[in-house]
Amino acid sequence: MASFIPLSVPNFQGNEKEYVNEAVVSEWVSTGGSKVGDFENAIAHYVGMPRAVACNSGSSGLHLAAMVAGLGKGDEVLVPTLTFIAAVNPTTRYVGAEPVFIGCDDSLCMDPAAAERFCAERCELQGERLIDKATGAHVKAIVVVHVFGNMADMPAFLALAEKYHLILIEDATEALGTHYTEGPLKGKFAGTIGDVGVYSFNGNKIITTGAGGMVVSNHPDWAEHAKHLSTQAKADELQFLHDEVGYNYRMTNLQAALGLAQIEELEGFIAHKHAMWQMYKDALDGKNGYRILDFDENGVRPNKWFYSLYLEDDRHDRDSLIAALQKEKIQTRPVWALIHEQADYPGSQAYGLEKAEEYRKRIVNLPCSTNLTREDCQRVIDLLLSL
Repeated sequence: MASFIPLSVPNFQGNEKEYVNEAVVSEWVSTGGSKVGDFENAIAHYVGMPRAVACNSGSSGLHLAAMVAGLGKGDEVLVPTLTFIAAVNPTTRYVGAEPVFIGCDDSLCMDPAAAERFCAERCELQGERLIDKATGAHVKAIVVVHVFGNMADMPAFLALAEKYHLILIEDATEALGTHYTEGPLKGKFAGTIGDVGVYSFNGNKIITTGAGGMVVSNHPDWAEHAKHLSTQAKADELQFLHDEVGYNYRMTNLQAALGLAQIEELEGFIAHKHAMWQMYKDALDGKNGYRILDFDENGVRPNKWFYSLYLEDDRHDRDSLIAALQKEKIQTRPVWALIHEQADYPGSQAYGLEKAEEYRKRIVNLPCSTNLTREDCQRVIDLLLSL
């Protein structure tokens, strides 16, 4: 009987058991213990930042990013519509700001040209404040998501942020390891280029702590503020004094122990992701009405976290294809429903949506675990070619 092929699951073949056992034996299993600081240092070293702040999810990390950036009521934030909703809720609704949804380009990341047109046509600069002419709100920030590990066009977004005085938040929750290899940003990792960046270690990410996240910032005081907020804003821990509203967004020592083992394997995981993507690409691209979407590798090393099968014509229906694969115990999924169409955003502005709407209809994400075997990959390929 054929075994189940999952979409994306953890890979624990390194020092996970050893490091977790050390945490258990030490009896530091909650939010105290040395491994949280060790994991923060390991991530900071890997991405080339002086400081990293651990938290309990990518969503809480994005909430922290919005708070340290000073976003709040009366502000508007440019956000992508083609992304997971956790990129938008924490950076807008959680802090009282209003999203303006922008469509994607062929990388699936936000289209900088559409964002530029919105700023130029729908807004006006008043001193150093970009004002939405329709609402009178201050357009204060832009949230760029590096979708599926593809690097967004960061030179364009940096120029846009500088021109219109926007805070640049990077959602790199899917892009740990993606970095520039050439050009003016050579050596810079996704998440480290804007004002503040966030990573996720959810169970389906390229490395996992079960649940968890990390915040980095090019403003040292923002990173320290994020740490303060994530630990209940304690001004005096002994006397239980708090100087602002804080949050229990801490990562546990057990989670950090997993993370320390996982980051040791990260480069190997990325190499495997590249190999399996290439296997799909060679076998499926241009055949049977399929295309395997490319990653931007022009001066970039992407982590190739998720693989996108694009249905080029109407011989395949997205949901029927997913059902046919599921029947054969192969787990796939569509790309996210567009966020501007979600129940909580009926009155929000949306701009430049054509490609996002098309990709929503035609993408199926294929199995891409870091322990996906060539045999299982071939089974997926053979079934797709038979449909």
